[in-house]
Amino acid sequence: MDGWLIVDKPSGMGSTDVVTKLKRAFDAQKVGHGGTLDPLATGILPIAFGAATKAVPYVMDGTKVYRFTLRFGDARDTDDADGKTIGTHDHRPTDAEIEAALPAFRGDIMQVPPIYSAIKVSGERAYDLAREGQAVELQPRPARVDAFDLIERPDADTAVFHVQSGKGVYMRSLARDLARACGTVGHIAALRRLRVGPFREEHAIPLDKLVGSADTPAPPPAPLLPVTTALDDIPALAVTESEAARLGFGQEISLVEFLGRVPPAANPDGGLVRALAGERLMGLCRLEGGLVRPERWLARGA
Repeated sequence: MDGWLIVDKPSGMGSTDVVTKLKRAFDAQKVGHGGTLDPLATGILPIAFGAATKAVPYVMDGTKVYRFTLRFGDARDTDDADGKTIGTHDHRPTDAEIEAALPAFRGDIMQVPPIYSAIKVSGERAYDLAREGQAVELQPRPARVDAFDLIERPDADTAVFHVQSGKGVYMRSLARDLARACGTVGHIAALRRLRVGPFREEHAIPLDKLVGSADTPAPPPAPLLPVTTALDDIPALAVTESEAARLGFGQEISLVEFLGRVPPAANPDGGLVRALAGERLMGLCRLEGGLVRPERWLARGA
């Protein structure tokens, strides 16, 4: 089995639990996922089978889109509804206060991850240390938030947000820190991921329709999306057969030779491009130092 299965993850289980269920249901040897979702969260979880696991890093680097509900006045140790209350506050911010605080969380920011996260501290996972009752201190990390908007205000206690971000941005930290910036405390009450790279909700299949239940046998395996689907949102660079051959042998080519062909969306300072010879995907290249450098070649025989 080689390809992608896009699962609509239910709340109440972790990403690795989903992988385990699908590996057993499909009798698959090599399975991975394209970006962790917390047990509370629902939504897009790309599952890679076989050769698709090689593309997992590129999916995880892709754009993510989320919708979450922030509950004000109640701080939790996990920064979401699954945790224990560790503090309360009476203040409930107005819409105007929220809107005034949001700009500080857009663009390139520094973010302190939740203590219940997989980040390693002295060789141990932070969440393991936190569960043991040890004090966990994590350092701020760079994060990129392209959009962070208030979209709904159901009541004074809650607010719903839309977020578009890059790799490694913690929604729980955004919620926690925004509440603090508004003069109160808070946690994520609900979280749904709507997009991971090229994968969107219309691609997603509910997990119970893939693996069945105790009372319902598993249906036949769903058709997988092609391995290369994971790369569809990476800018495409047209290459000739001769250029493809050179790149396939590991040669670097001056970016000058591609003038007029470099896609506008490509970042010349370290960005990835898909090398296409006609309609054929040959591989991935990185634009760096004025050169086109082959990073992962996919064409057979190369």
